Amino acid sequence: MIDYNFWFMFIGVAIALNVSPGPDVLYIITKTISGGKKIGFASSLGVCTGALFHIFLATIGLSAILATSIIAFTIVKYIGVLYLLYLAYQSFKSSGTKFNISKKQTPDTFWKVFRQGMLIDILNPKVAIFFMAFLPQFAREGHGSVPFQFIYLGTIIILLAIVIESIYIFFASIISTKLHENKKYSIWLDRMLGTMFLGLGIKLVTSSHTQ
Repeated sequence: MIDYNFWFMFIGVAIALNVSPGPDVLYIITKTISGGKKIGFASSLGVCTGALFHIFLATIGLSAILATSIIAFTIVKYIGVLYLLYLAYQSFKSSGTKFNISKKQTPDTFWKVFRQGMLIDILNPKVAIFFMAFLPQFAREGHGSVPFQFIYLGTIIILLAIVIESIYIFFASIISTKLHENKKYSIWLDRMLGTMFLGLGIKLVTSSHTQ
């Protein structure tokens, strides 16, 4: 028998979490504006793949290491910070031509942006701790093993994220084409993307192990 109360609560919370404009959503919107709808979906799928990695860690219990070990948490955190600062540097040093479709430049590829989004999510220990704290709250007796429940509940969260992020991507892509044709706006997009990466890096470096 389907427990409608449980699923209503779980789906409602999952939607609320995904709708809120957090760092992942900001990253996806920015990449969509800078690269178009295809690049937006690449960033979304990359971020969601990174989240699936953290769900796997939560399932096998490795997230508990990050939750209890300050050293492990700090190491992963600063690797993530260095990667974000590198991405920020790449954006700030750009002259804006990579977003200008009138120039013969090699644009970001689908797989490059996919890998970027995946690494940004994987190298954020806060995501691992979130799933370790969130998923056990919805594990139920008599509904299969806890690891199995972690996997399918986490997968549902990711699928909902893809649907919601697709809506953000659609609206962001509406304005992307006009911006690409103007070098002035292309430079602005570069700077905006660099600022976003820098902001994510600062947010990550100032996050504490217990937050």
